[in-house]
Amino acid sequence: MAVKIRMKRFGRTNRPYYRINAVDGRAARDGRVIEELGSYDPHGSEDQKVKLNAERIQYWLSVGAQPSDTVRSFLKKAGLLKPAAKPQA
Repeated sequence: MAVKIRMKRFGRTNRPYYRINAVDGRAARDGRVIEELGSYDPHGSEDQKVKLNAERIQYWLSVGAQPSDTVRSFLKKAGLLKPAAKPQA
C-alpha cells in the first residue's frame, strides 16, 4: 500500500478547513483515513493556520509516505522536511 500525506477538505462553502492525513494513495480525496496528522485553516490567524503532529509525520516519512506538494511546502516551513539538494552545474 502506497501511503500519501495529503489534505482532506472540510468546512462549508467559501470557508474551507483542511485536515492533514495519512491515506492510501489509491483512495479518494475524502476517502478513508489511516491517521490524522494535523490541520490547516487558511482563514485562521498566522500562528494558528497550520498545526502538525511532528512525531507522527516523521514516522510516516520514515516508512516511505509521500507528501503532496502543498503538504511538502508546510513541512519545509516547519523544518520537518529538508529542501532537496540542488544539482551543481
